[in-house]
Amino acid sequence: MGNNTDFFTPHEMMVEAEKYASGKTKKSTGTILGLGAMAGLFIGLAFVFYTTVTTGSSAAGVAWGMSKLAGGLAFSLGLILVVICGGELFTSSVLSILAWANKEISTSKMFGIWGKVYIGNFLGAMLLLLLVSAAGLYETGHGQWGLNALNIAQHKLHHTFIQAFALGILCNLLVCLAVWLTFSSHNAFTKAFMTILPVALFVSTGFEHCVANMFMIPLGITIHAFAPETFWTAVGVDASHYADLTVANFIVKNLIPVTLGNIVGGAILVGMSNWFVFSLPYKDKGQPESQKH
Repeated sequence: MGNNTDFFTPHEMMVEAEKYASGKTKKSTGTILGLGAMAGLFIGLAFVFYTTVTTGSSAAGVAWGMSKLAGGLAFSLGLILVVICGGELFTSSVLSILAWANKEISTSKMFGIWGKVYIGNFLGAMLLLLLVSAAGLYETGHGQWGLNALNIAQHKLHHTFIQAFALGILCNLLVCLAVWLTFSSHNAFTKAFMTILPVALFVSTGFEHCVANMFMIPLGITIHAFAPETFWTAVGVDASHYADLTVANFIVKNLIPVTLGNIVGGAILVGMSNWFVFSLPYKDKGQPESQKH
């Protein structure tokens, strides 16, 4: 490492990234599932924040872009919680591919880690969905909060497979770049601050995040299935308008292509691209880590 402990160079950040990836390979299944559930809940909470911030913006005459920006800034809370509190998020856990590239783990071990984190994220998202539904948040603002949630969820089902895949790539390119930026410092405030703009960009522009969608689309499905007639009367919309909010559509039209895109965007475009530039050349020369910089 260099003498400046407040800020690391890109080469030093690569070393931090490899430590980060190695750390993920040493956790037990129970720990991974627990930390995954925490992260799933954190990201779901961030989308609750997003939904609240963006509700009623069109009626209030707020410009579309500014409303999305406000929502994106609010959503950044999710990754901040994950980074600072140590949750395991699928979209950043794909960076464990660095440990695979360094031959620390097998391909099956890597996919096993990803799978456990994914399941943990889903469990956390479902716990939050249960709490949010029990709290009746969808009725907030005379039902406008729930209507906004329905429209967000439905929009996510209207991409083609290629669109959803590409939006997933773009999303995790930014999420993993946000995480990569945190490798530039050991300061907690700096790490948190670094994540804000990349996350705000991906959320405000409408890129697709599989873990966020594990909460957001099932929330729309739940509102559509269980909201009373009084809700639909209050918002002035017929429930049949959201008939396409089904579990099957969620999995086929969104979750599968977005998850695949997230893997490409994070593992390949961020993880492996940095590994090829900042790590592999030195490994080929057999230089010790201390001489990399």
